[in-house]
Formats: sequence, structure tokens, C-alpha cells
Amino acid sequence: MRSVTYSMSVSLDGYIVGPDGGFDWTAPDEEVFRLATDEVRETGVHLLGRRLYETMLYWETAGQNPSLGFSTLEFAAIWKPLPKVVFSTTLSAVQGNARLASGGLAAEIERMRAEPGDGNIAIGGATLAAEAAASGLIDEYRARVYPVLVGGGTPFFPRHERQVDLELVESRTFTSGVLYLRHRVTR
Repeated sequence: MRSVTYSMSVSLDGYIVGPDGGFDWTAPDEEVFRLATDEVRETGVHLLGRRLYETMLYWETAGQNPSLGFSTLEFAAIWKPLPKVVFSTTLSAVQGNARLASGGLAAEIERMRAEPGDGNIAIGGATLAAEAAASGLIDEYRARVYPVLVGGGTPFFPRHERQVDLELVESRTFTSGVLYLRHRVTR
């Protein structure tokens, strides 16, 4: 059965975007960018909320810019063909190798888990991840913790007022001070 992973960059005080909606502090160095690329390489399908989908649209055409560095072109080459499912009540169409979700989040995840296929089911976007977490659908949390306090904004961890026990699977500290934490949900 395919695992559902939630991976995002997060401030030390627990936010994926600051109070002003900004996330410029998450610009990865080469080491962290390589980690993100490797995570996408392990992904079989990516579930996105509307805001993250719109942010990631950049990667649909980034590979056409030959002046970009190898790492950026490599990420674009992996991201563009990756199947994506977008959860939105406002979008009527999506681009590239994406489709709008036809059902609810839990039904989509359960259907994908039952289908044969390689790679994880990645979930992105705090609102979508919160819904998945509240339903007990997330198997693994992956946080790239940046050494910055932003003081508020959109939290990485959903507030669903129940305890979730985690097992540390991996941790790494990068030269930039970013700490990578990978935890599996224990059931």
C-alpha cells in the first residue's frame, strides 16, 4: 500500500508562510534543493491545494529556460510529468499533467492507495494536509526546518486537537542550518 507523505519547508516556530503570506526565507541552498528533488523523485502522485498548485505552476515551463542551472532544470524535468491532483472549489481547469479531484480527499487517497503504482502519495498545502491529518491519512511528516522565527502565519502542523505519536526515521543538518526531520506516524 502506498504511503501518504506531507513535506514542506517550515520555520523554527512552525509556519510554512509568515503572517504576510511570504515564504522567501525558504529559498533552498543546493543541498536542500537536492533533498527536495529526491523527495519528488520518490513520488508517484502529488495532491495539491489550489494555492500550492498555483505556486508550483512555475515548474510547468521552467525547463524551457536554458539559462537555469542543472539542479533547477532537473527538478523541472521530474516535476512536470508527475501526476498531480488538485483540490479546489474555485478552479475550473488545470494545466499540465494535473487533474481536478473528482471526489473528496479521503476517497481519492483510499482509491490511490488501492491502485497499483510506484512512489508515495505526496500531499502539499497546509489546508489539504490538515484535512488529511484530521482523518488519520498521513503516514509520514517531512519537515525542512529553517533557522528563522516568522512570528505567525500558516502552521505546518494541523490543529486537530488529538495526539499523534511519531517515530523518527531520519534527521539531517545542512550547512545552511536547515534541519531535515522525517517522522513516521505510529499506529
